Amino acid sequence: MKRNCKHWYLTLAALMLSALTATAAIKVHTIGDSTMANYDENSTDKRGWCQMLQQFFNADEVIINNRGKSGASSKSFYLEAAYWKTVIANVNEGDYVLNQFAHNDEKNGGLDGDEVIAHAKENGQSTADIDYRGTTASGTFKKYIRAYIEETKAKGGKPVIVTPICRKYFSGNTIRRNGMHDLGDSFSILGSSNKGSVPESDNTYDYAQALRDVAAEYEDVPVIDLTLMTRDLYLSYGESYCTANLFCTDDSTHPKKMGATLIARLFAQAMKEQGILAEHIIVGTDITFSPTTGDFGKAYAGQTLVKEFNISAFGLSNPTGTFTFTVSEGFEVSTDKNNYAQSVTANYTGGNLITSVYIRTTLNNPGTFTGTLTATDGNVNRDLPLTAECIDLSGGEEVSVLYPLTTNANAVVTGPCMAVEESWSGMFVQKYTNINKAAVWPAETGRDASYKTQRNLIEGETWPAGEIDEVSTRYIQFGMTAPANTKIDIDKISLFVAGAGGSGMRCKIYYATDADFSNATLIQEMSNMAGNTVYAIESIPVVSISDGQSLYLRVYPWYKSEATGKTICLSDVYIHGMASDATGITAVTPDGSMNEMYDLMGRLVKTPKKGCIYVMKGKKIVRK
Repeated sequence: MKRNCKHWYLTLAALMLSALTATAAIKVHTIGDSTMANYDENSTDKRGWCQMLQQFFNADEVIINNRGKSGASSKSFYLEAAYWKTVIANVNEGDYVLNQFAHNDEKNGGLDGDEVIAHAKENGQSTADIDYRGTTASGTFKKYIRAYIEETKAKGGKPVIVTPICRKYFSGNTIRRNGMHDLGDSFSILGSSNKGSVPESDNTYDYAQALRDVAAEYEDVPVIDLTLMTRDLYLSYGESYCTANLFCTDDSTHPKKMGATLIARLFAQAMKEQGILAEHIIVGTDITFSPTTGDFGKAYAGQTLVKEFNISAFGLSNPTGTFTFTVSEGFEVSTDKNNYAQSVTANYTGGNLITSVYIRTTLNNPGTFTGTLTATDGNVNRDLPLTAECIDLSGGEEVSVLYPLTTNANAVVTGPCMAVEESWSGMFVQKYTNINKAAVWPAETGRDASYKTQRNLIEGETWPAGEIDEVSTRYIQFGMTAPANTKIDIDKISLFVAGAGGSGMRCKIYYATDADFSNATLIQEMSNMAGNTVYAIESIPVVSISDGQSLYLRVYPWYKSEATGKTICLSDVYIHGMASDATGITAVTPDGSMNEMYDLMGRLVKTPKKGCIYVMKGKKIVRK
């Protein structure tokens, strides 16, 4: 008994020290849309500007919690349970909340989606293709922005308004009015197919100005005007350069790594100029890495990991030069993701470096593997520690869930696991049949155009015009559940996906272990699907579920233009893992809030179980 008590109090002391250390850093929570969001480098060339933001802050002093969400408007982010509620629950006194919305608020041409839906219902019209996310710049948009501000301040947080980055809508030597989020040249009129317009002096439909106006209602809410700053940035480079270097292919909204890095640095400079976290901001000549840590995470034995690092340096002493990137033994580095070596080089001009390197390592033996990335041009240099953890799955029992989707939605289950029943939101199964007579399957499948799939259609059967990203309420879901006293290490997710009837189908595929998808991982973004072509998607996630917990897999489809009857076809959705016994482990998981962590410790101190040892396991307090 004495041994157990001693172990408990030592563990509690360590836990309290860890908690105090964690609260020392200032947290900056970012909320907004896809132009801010995090993206996996293996799934798309998109990069959110907030994804690149941490490199311009001292990571020991400021932690960026990027919660930008693809497809989010000020309304949907506020109302849907997975987003604002999970952010505000973890805002503590002194935290900052950066707020950038508008891109998806412009749905419905400046009308509020709920008002359009109500009008359609009154007139006996279908509402299936009406996007509820839209807000009015002068009305409901301001209402939700005020709500974010008030609720942040109520928690002792510090709200910062950020006007949205411009769209790449060039018109000669300027950016068009709608590119700056002012729909005044052409906006929708409720109940009419005609479009309205107002003079440029009229800001009724200007979402960026609405943000400035709301901030002006408060004495302590600063504005970072990224709309104007990105306009000037794009104009300084010109349309051709922006198209080639700053934006994703065929995309006038989403930046890629160079654009996102430049925008993030502009933002950090503006913060420093306004005296917001100025002493923690890095915008000098230092070499910066994004991500700021070299943690590859966990992988299974025999797995090769590849990680992208964006490397920046500004205001270098030499206007032109060469950087050398070197990694230690056990790692390899590349600038093109094809040719790997121990050392590679990249040239820079204009006194600035913005480039990416790819580092790979193959893990064979269980345990933690470490190394170093060194970047230098001979005058400035910086090291980044590299770490990876190898997990051995030997000794477990194979489990899998397979949804063939040829005649029905039933799953084939192998081993000690359960299938999550397939479900739909905003979608339905049109039928089970072949894609069409022109369908092309990957050669290795041996399948021809007659092979049947599950053809899924949007409710209302007409895909709306103007969608460029996912809709959070429209998806198809699958999953695997771990039985009681069983732990499952998921080591493979795969499926086939195709668009039938045209080349406009698009989708994103995610997995998550939380049912509301508040912390989802993107497996693949299909941003350019050829019609009637079947794509094989495969991912090796390193994630565990146990004791009734589920892993959910979702496909979020949209169509690039208004279209009727186009379907997204799915086949052979497969989830595989290795099961092991988890008997006797009881875990209590706080939601990440330090207040809840202290409350949890207090409850355990008052009522510890006799004869039990409490230890930290990851982010959990577990009782053995």
